[in-house]
Amino acid sequence: IPRVASEFMHMGEEAPLVPSYTIFFAGCTFKCQFCQNWDISQDPNSGAEVTPRELARLVERGKEEGARNVNWVGGNPDPNLHAILEALRECEANLSSVWNSNMYYSSEAAELLRGTQDIYLTDFKWYDDGCARKYSKVDRYLEVVSRNHLSSFSDAELIIRHLVMPGHLQCCTRPILHWIARNLGPHVRVNVMDQYRPCYLASKYPEINRPLTGSEYEQALRFAREAGLQNLED
Repeated sequence: IPRVASEFMHMGEEAPLVPSYTIFFAGCTFKCQFCQNWDISQDPNSGAEVTPRELARLVERGKEEGARNVNWVGGNPDPNLHAILEALRECEANLSSVWNSNMYYSSEAAELLRGTQDIYLTDFKWYDDGCARKYSKVDRYLEVVSRNHLSSFSDAELIIRHLVMPGHLQCCTRPILHWIARNLGPHVRVNVMDQYRPCYLASKYPEINRPLTGSEYEQALRFAREAGLQNLED
């Protein structure tokens, strides 16, 4: 049974999405050492249990309150895929569905998702698998996440978030942006994000235990332009 840590009308998402009725699930498939939502993501027992029927009623309430979409997030929504799909079948509200995910899920999950979502709001965090193992504690990151980006791009609208990490512009930011342009085209929507702050266990890693600098962020934007990306989030 999924557990919902919080749900509310979110006004801080990308402009085309707001107001977005956001449902935060407890738990995550990553163990990011710098997670800003660690109290939710790293505690799968936080929040309250909800049934698929209760999820459907929440979505209907969001529609009544003026939401443009329902935004499934966390933590990460992927472990609760079965309950979310059942809730969407039961839901009587006509509301766009946003899959807000780290994109680290199986081919079987991707097939179950196909045709059920209107927008994939994705996170493309690492290009170097060593970085993914060190800071998010996952293996085969690039293989899995690139595969799922290609799958979702063929299925629905795509908005890709890339959180620029201090000290990771050459190993991760630059090749990610070039991969996106090369494989998904110059017009896919990309949000190059400067919101990194050292949280949770970041103090164990001196190289990321600091905020991103302005010059690093400007360099990331230059990499996006260098790659030919033309649809960057303002």
